[in-house]
Amino acid sequence: MKPLLYLLSVKYNGRDGKAHMYFYDEDTHTLVDVPDHTGHLPYLLTDLKPEELIAQYPDVFTHKGFNRLEVVEKYDALNDRWFLMTKVEALDPLSIGGTQKSIREILRGHAWEAKIKYHHCYIYDANLIPGMPYTLENGKPKLVDTKVPEEIEKLIRDLVKEKRDLAEYLSWAQILNAPIPRLRRVAIDIEVDSPPGIVPNPEKADRAVIAVSYYSDDRKGVLLLKRSNDIPKLEQNDAEITVFENEKELLQAAFKIMTSYPVVLTFNGDNFDLPYLLNRALKLGLREEEIPIEWSPRSDYAEIKGSIHIDLYKFFTNKSMRVYAFGNKYREGRTLDEVSMALLGIGKVKHEEAISEMTPERLVEYSLRDAELTYKLTSFNNDLVMKLIILMMRISKLPIEDLTRHNISAWIRNMLYYEHRQRGWLIPNLEDILRLKGQTSTKAIIKGKKYLGAIVINPKPGVYFNVVVVDFASLYPSVIKTWNLSYETVRCQHKECMENRVPGTNHWVCKKRRGLMSEIIGILRDLRVYVYKKGAKSSKNEEERQQYDVIQSALKVFLNASYGVFGSEAFPLYCPPVAESTTALGRYSILKTMQKAVEMGIPVLYGDTDSLFLWNPPQEKLEELLQNILNELQIDLSIDKEYLWVVFSKRKKNYLGLLKERKVDIKGLTGKKRNTPDYIKNLFNEIVEDLSEADNVSEFEKSVDKIRDLVFTAIQRLKKHEVPLDQLAFKVALTKPLKEYTKTTPQHVKAARQLLEYRSKLGISGNVEVGEIIAYVKTRNKDGVKAVQVARIDEVDNDKYIEIMRTTLQQILDALEIDFDDLLSGKVITLEKLV
Repeated sequence: MKPLLYLLSVKYNGRDGKAHMYFYDEDTHTLVDVPDHTGHLPYLLTDLKPEELIAQYPDVFTHKGFNRLEVVEKYDALNDRWFLMTKVEALDPLSIGGTQKSIREILRGHAWEAKIKYHHCYIYDANLIPGMPYTLENGKPKLVDTKVPEEIEKLIRDLVKEKRDLAEYLSWAQILNAPIPRLRRVAIDIEVDSPPGIVPNPEKADRAVIAVSYYSDDRKGVLLLKRSNDIPKLEQNDAEITVFENEKELLQAAFKIMTSYPVVLTFNGDNFDLPYLLNRALKLGLREEEIPIEWSPRSDYAEIKGSIHIDLYKFFTNKSMRVYAFGNKYREGRTLDEVSMALLGIGKVKHEEAISEMTPERLVEYSLRDAELTYKLTSFNNDLVMKLIILMMRISKLPIEDLTRHNISAWIRNMLYYEHRQRGWLIPNLEDILRLKGQTSTKAIIKGKKYLGAIVINPKPGVYFNVVVVDFASLYPSVIKTWNLSYETVRCQHKECMENRVPGTNHWVCKKRRGLMSEIIGILRDLRVYVYKKGAKSSKNEEERQQYDVIQSALKVFLNASYGVFGSEAFPLYCPPVAESTTALGRYSILKTMQKAVEMGIPVLYGDTDSLFLWNPPQEKLEELLQNILNELQIDLSIDKEYLWVVFSKRKKNYLGLLKERKVDIKGLTGKKRNTPDYIKNLFNEIVEDLSEADNVSEFEKSVDKIRDLVFTAIQRLKKHEVPLDQLAFKVALTKPLKEYTKTTPQHVKAARQLLEYRSKLGISGNVEVGEIIAYVKTRNKDGVKAVQVARIDEVDNDKYIEIMRTTLQQILDALEIDFDDLLSGKVITLEKLV
């Protein structure tokens, strides 16, 4: 049996003028380089006939990169017609575009598909699917036919009746269910001997590399530069510790390790580690052929010869991954410490001294931890991150380097471009879409938006018992499918379709053909909601359940961003009427559902984007409502949550409730914010804990009385300076060196400078490092803050903390009808005191 080869990357090789495919060999755990065998060359399309080109643009034919012309037939989806175009082929990508004298510039105004990167174009035309398994037949890649599991196929056949649609669904299921390899990989991290307060410059690379750490499944260790005559005693959990007298030899050893793995992981390696190693190696006299690192200016990332480089920094800062795949567990993902603490429960090694002043033992511990965290971010939860990456490569058709470095709009763009080529469709220019479709008809409420967004129905503040939340399953993807929304179908060219209006807008939707976006998003939505989510719950095999759950998570990332890209000016298929129609239909769906619920006598307490809070609905009426909406709107409405009680504040998107499984659910209340001082956060949590014990109205009223006392006591302790400083501390990470704060000085930076001065007085050398957590309290001094280490309890500005407490608790106290000002003035009336 031939080994499975998984396509990871496609690159253009300027030396032989060919595209090269890079496959991961599952048997040998190495990369296999397969050059193009088809003679494929870069090209663009033009609406000019060959004779018009010859007559009007002779510079095309005298261009040094010109190769040949070919007449091809393309489908123009914007105008619903097939027509002939001229394919202008060149010898290299730069001849098509990228320079001022390129063919694209010569044919400005008459060029299509001229800005697509060549390696993407090659993937489309060769029908390649990155992340999928292949075999080599006479040096040519052949896609492995994947069998769809019986239970998945059954769910699809139960769902899809049309034969043509069934083939499409099964084709996607084959892609999603194909085996996923476990990539052999190593994480790399470097440390530089820079003075305190100085961030090393990768371009200058003028300081020594004092440590390179590596971590993989089969080995881990640190390459350490000897900086003194002391012989360090180095032991670090079976790690290989190698000490070098010579920095040049250290780098050569690091390069040998990197190139011995098919995949190299870094965290911010594009911006720092790899360019620093490259430039430092050149400075030390290594020849270019001895250095495996290459900088790719056009792609703006660092490559490693013979290996694939993945920079996890860019992947984890991707907003769609942060929100939809990792449930907002971290805020931005800009530091290794933040992401690893959130996902792994372990962070970087904390230190007071500068890296350059660390002992060899301490440096080994610090450096190795960074490499370990980088590796484990891809290996936790049974290789979850690597599986997501492979699956999203398959959906987007992007190589692994591009997928991990670009945002979701690039993923969706590439997926749609690929589908255009498979169907023989012309990929339209943005100006053509805007000329025919680029208009909106609703007025935005939120500043900076171009159209009216989702609906939020204001709740009446108070506490409500027995509340059921009904939720539209993937609302926006659902309306995209049901209403046939796509850039070519909204405001189509057919007069007979103009009566098919989108409610709440002046747009219409085509009735004569199915939209590309509607078809693809519809399939992916159905597969997620009706197939893989069901399979993840029903499968009796634990491994299968995990696999299906990863698949539905990958689909979720795409689906949740699928409508928004059409409302972004940066998206090459930008079409405002599509985005506007999607939100309008979302509003229409939720208002229709609300209207139906009221007609049935079910009170609606609150609505937000794709869900409604229903007050004490009878079971039979609830089921009737769900069925009515499915029949009328073709959208699934299901029970999402059931609360014993819910407390609403006066503000939108702010509520607190106790679920039937006795878990407290908090939405948007500021007590959850990380930067809230522990004293106030703990008070908030105590309030929540008290409320969670209330099963009925009587117990709830007792909890409210207890909360009055809690808040009153907390205020009094603040006024009397009885709260320890560490309980009042704000904790903020330093995101850049202190010297770079020139225009404005945030409070944590003021405190960091005080801390630096304090350390200096104590004779402690070293700087306050980027990433260090600064703890400070609000005081009455001129700066308004003091680092905890230098503050006194009598300096605390209690009035400010009382206001922070008010802000934090206001929403929940309002809902409980507790007046904070009464508590502040000492008016505490409880049931106990009335007896």
